[in-house]
Amino acid sequence: MDKNRYHRNELLAQTVIKGLESRNMTGYYAADKNEALQKALELIPEGSSITMGGCMSAQEIGLVDALQEGNYHFLDRDRMEPREALLAAYDADIFLSSVNAMTDDGILLNIDGNANRVSCIAQGPRKVIFLVGMNKVCSDLDAAMKRARNVAAPINAQRFGLNTPCSKTGKCFDCKSPDTICCQFLMTRFSRHKDRIHVILVNDDLGF
Repeated sequence: MDKNRYHRNELLAQTVIKGLESRNMTGYYAADKNEALQKALELIPEGSSITMGGCMSAQEIGLVDALQEGNYHFLDRDRMEPREALLAAYDADIFLSSVNAMTDDGILLNIDGNANRVSCIAQGPRKVIFLVGMNKVCSDLDAAMKRARNVAAPINAQRFGLNTPCSKTGKCFDCKSPDTICCQFLMTRFSRHKDRIHVILVNDDLGF
């Protein structure tokens, strides 16, 4: 990454962290993927039950491998029936996620198809840890929504091989396709429960 862009991200992260604090959420800055991994492991006590949605960022920093190899109870939803995985996630100690986009004053934005991810962010697991590359930080809610719908959603639709207009054009059409993954929109602007939501900002490009 260009050193000027890196320094800009470093400074912007401090603004984002202050925004998160004002919303009763906790933010952290990680200079790279390895720092992000170490911070995440600091936040996850050994013996914890942990699950996640389709969090590419957790895989990219090596967190999934570390949890599977360590003294943790990692609930692998790929080895469970969908409803079994969902109910287990609601009762987990830790839920791992990223965001489709977030604002620089700390609002988190996520779009979901089956709602397994956004429902766990909103309620259920005792702690939610977000792993967020600085590429997902936007200037305001309008920019965050545009990023979520025109960047994250088309890429995910392509990744899952879905038959949606955005998977063919790379642009949101506000479709009602049977394959749409834009079914539920969750805007997290405040956490009523202190110490539940933690956001690790990584000075790198992570996820989509």
